[in-house]
Amino acid sequence: MAMLFGGVEAGGTKFICVVGAGPDDIRASERFSTLSPEATLGNVIDFFRRQTAIHGPLAAIGVGAFGPVDPNRRSPTFGYITSTPKPGWANVDLLSRLRQFDVPLGFDTDVNAAALAEGRWGATRGLDTFIYLTIGTGIGGGAVVEGRLLHGLIHPEMGHMLLPRDPKADPYAGFCPFHGDCFEGLAAGPAIERRWGRPAETLPPDHPAWALEAHYLGLGVANLVVALSPQRVVMGGGVMEQPHLLPMVRAEVQNLLNGYVRSPQIADHIDEYIVAPALGVRAGVLGAIALAMQAAGDPA
Repeated sequence: MAMLFGGVEAGGTKFICVVGAGPDDIRASERFSTLSPEATLGNVIDFFRRQTAIHGPLAAIGVGAFGPVDPNRRSPTFGYITSTPKPGWANVDLLSRLRQFDVPLGFDTDVNAAALAEGRWGATRGLDTFIYLTIGTGIGGGAVVEGRLLHGLIHPEMGHMLLPRDPKADPYAGFCPFHGDCFEGLAAGPAIERRWGRPAETLPPDHPAWALEAHYLGLGVANLVVALSPQRVVMGGGVMEQPHLLPMVRAEVQNLLNGYVRSPQIADHIDEYIVAPALGVRAGVLGAIALAMQAAGDPA
């Protein structure tokens, strides 16, 4: 019998819980809105209680969460969401109630989890240094460097890089409550809607919004290329579902790097270097499964 794992994609608007052995063997899945911590975590516990009654004990449970979080196992706040601006969720211990299942627990950011899943099963399989970016309601990034998820002081916060903004070309000052016109404040979905007065998905491909969006996304990716030297960059999230946007970002990255990074992947094969997630919208929840597998002792 296949070893089964639990996974939780803990998002700011929805939680997704699964039980399975991998992408092709998901036994149960359920999603629900992110409400108060008490109500939401109650739904998570109810899901796993029901599923363990059906399938038996799990080998481990993994959680990929919106952040910032504390992923340091030696820290007294390991497993916490920390300084999030989401009302009611700052300093919430996500893992405490899951400990009742008495199994190993994996925990990281949702984007680090998605990066892990793309490396195990998706667009970066076979590589050891790569980046996963999600461009949606917010902007987040996860990184695997030499086969290991990148941590340090805390974890990557790629969405809060500070980017140059020309106030004449773009008078919108950004929506980030901490930094205003950081990467997320300028280029996440809410920034597009507030700047142009319409949701991104309603803007036609020739709207000037997309050239500006590609510029900011190109700046973010170019900064990460020179900082971390990834072998591939994966870009997902709702904003990236516009089919014309990814080719524009590729062209902008080439333009911004201006030949400095001498690699055929960028000069000649940019369409294979900056790519969409192979796992699509499942990257996050499959990443939670991958975190569970790591917690159970499978480092692949």
